[in-house]
Amino acid sequence: MSDPVLSLRDFRVSFPTLNGTVQAVRGVDLDVGQGEMVGVVGESGSGKSVTFLGLMGLLPKTTIIEGSAKIGGDELVGRSSKEMRPVRGQRIAMIFQDPLSALNPVHKIGRQIVEMIRAHQDMSKGDANKRAVELLDIVGIPQPDQRAMQYPHEFSGGMRQRVMIAMAIANEPDVLIADEPTTALDVTVQAQILEVMQRIQHELNTAIVLITHDLGVVARVVDRVQVMYAGRAVERGTVDGLFKHSIHPYTRGLMESIPALGRERLVPIPGSPPNMLQPPPGCAFAPRCAHARPICTAEIPELRPFGAGETACVRADELAEEYTNV
Repeated sequence: MSDPVLSLRDFRVSFPTLNGTVQAVRGVDLDVGQGEMVGVVGESGSGKSVTFLGLMGLLPKTTIIEGSAKIGGDELVGRSSKEMRPVRGQRIAMIFQDPLSALNPVHKIGRQIVEMIRAHQDMSKGDANKRAVELLDIVGIPQPDQRAMQYPHEFSGGMRQRVMIAMAIANEPDVLIADEPTTALDVTVQAQILEVMQRIQHELNTAIVLITHDLGVVARVVDRVQVMYAGRAVERGTVDGLFKHSIHPYTRGLMESIPALGRERLVPIPGSPPNMLQPPPGCAFAPRCAHARPICTAEIPELRPFGAGETACVRADELAEEYTNV
């Protein structure tokens, strides 16, 4: 990969509370190249969304953010809200999970897109209106000139999500963060939204981070995958490599908990994610792992090269042999 557009190094996010400090993200590294789509997966509470809300400066003021987050080499950590305004929307944009609550119900769709454009570009209102119609056309909204004059309640869930994508790409950002963009959409609409994102990736050469817990979505569209658990990356690699040769027990647990042809029953991961006020010692997954040994709780395992990817498991060599013999 050439120089990354987005680069995270030892990125940490903590929330001070009356009961102590919640360590939501505990040292994440990630690189995303131009025109690349990277999937970030894991259970709810694993730190996926918080990582990217943190680097965009969209968390409460009391949040403690440490480490490094760079866009095109420019550091974002430590910038004030005022300094982040020209960055958000222009250099990095986000497609939020719920398009119904993200859109203003009392303003027409076209007006909301125009507002996004004119916030970052010196463009006349007429030209911005034309650009808004073009964007609706790009994301596959039929009759975009007429639809631009309608309100959010006149759009279906899938069409509202397309509007959110149009707003996110209005200023052709370097990085697009998609936070569960297909949640609550039926399978047909989900496929259409993913197709729109792939078209943006290839036509605009945009770096995309897809946050999701749906491994089926990941398998279809991303180039690389990073698996997160308890605020840390536990495994990463190419999508083919991870699906065929995953080593970390948590990743394999995620794989076994999704429906598949020929699988008689789903195998849930036992237990619950840890309390991040007091993360367990060593590997955070050890209390839920059938393969855990005393060595697993000695220290926090770091990602290390293994096979075609990287894994954070001290028993990776032994497990690889076990999986081969099964």
